[in-house]
Amino acid sequence: MNFEKVVFGFFIVLALTVNFGFVLGDIDNPMHHNVYELFAALVISLIATILKFGERTQMGAILLATSLVADLQLIIAAIIWGTAVYITEVGLTSHVMSSIVSLAAGALLANLTSVILLIIETVTLRR
Repeated sequence: MNFEKVVFGFFIVLALTVNFGFVLGDIDNPMHHNVYELFAALVISLIATILKFGERTQMGAILLATSLVADLQLIIAAIIWGTAVYITEVGLTSHVMSSIVSLAAGALLANLTSVILLIIETVTLRR
């Protein structure tokens, strides 16, 4: 068993599951979405992206692209959260929360794509 591949797969799947945990709940209810869970999803997604930089295959390039999409959407969601709470003092209205969760759902879709591609790559490996 290749420990590097285990760590790589671990962070890809963890990015998906933590992001799913944040998105789960009513889209416009701030009580269903924890800021620390969004932060954890962003940090884990960034770690997964860093791990994907070593791949030099076409599949690796696509995996990196999906990870960059997830990072971008989670960063924008965090910026919207921070801006609403600390800069404009609008607060977490249902409209703001819907935007944040929608962006995180887009990142979830990118993470799901990464996991599916990882499964396809694993299945097509020849021993």
